[in-house]
Amino acid sequence: MDTLVYLVVIMLLAGFIQGFSGFGSVLLSLPLLALFLDVKTAIPLVALMGVILTVFLLIPLWKDLEWPRIWPLLLGALPGVPIGIFLLKSLNSRFILTFLGLILVCYSLYSLLFKVAGRELNIHWAYFSGFLGGCFGGAFSAAGPPVIVYVSIQSWRKELIKSTLQGFFLVSGLMVIIGQTFTGLITPRVLKLFLYSLAPLALGTYTGHFFFGKIQEETYRRVILMLLLCLGVFTIWNAA
Repeated sequence: MDTLVYLVVIMLLAGFIQGFSGFGSVLLSLPLLALFLDVKTAIPLVALMGVILTVFLLIPLWKDLEWPRIWPLLLGALPGVPIGIFLLKSLNSRFILTFLGLILVCYSLYSLLFKVAGRELNIHWAYFSGFLGGCFGGAFSAAGPPVIVYVSIQSWRKELIKSTLQGFFLVSGLMVIIGQTFTGLITPRVLKLFLYSLAPLALGTYTGHFFFGKIQEETYRRVILMLLLCLGVFTIWNAA
């Protein structure tokens, strides 16, 4: 019973954060779930969670999707996912998580102190960001950070930023789930916990999306950066 209560609370919070900002649910929920679930259960669970969250969010954001902006990210992620799965088996996960956390902290602090948003990046950065996202997705079911950094620099409206993230998360998340299914990580227990998660995820997501519609563009960008900073600190702390 305690496990179910903790699961519902974490999924409500994860859904709210994803609904409001468009990202952050995996990096928040994974270390929390790992406190009372085996990591090999928690990682595929958050992969399934991430896909269903993007489906929830894409319903109101469908009209804002611009696939030409998303395809380069996905093409970059395609070779990154199997590399990430290989790294998960081969390298020290604490080192990788610490490196990821440092990148997030440094970027978010720099961007909060100095204005960097509003640039139009070369398309090659989309392929590179997608590749890194695929690597992190394959390793930790957390493909977001490199792509979040990429879109946050662009001079895009907040709806386009959020819809681009969801389009990328949906397809890259499906890639990760397929890989995890073939490696036997998606078990009946994972599916059972996922079914328990659906209702709190839906409630949290739509509550967060409601508040998303109430804020201004510049405020939204600063919220993204502050969330990235918190996620970076949380990632380093979890790795330690």
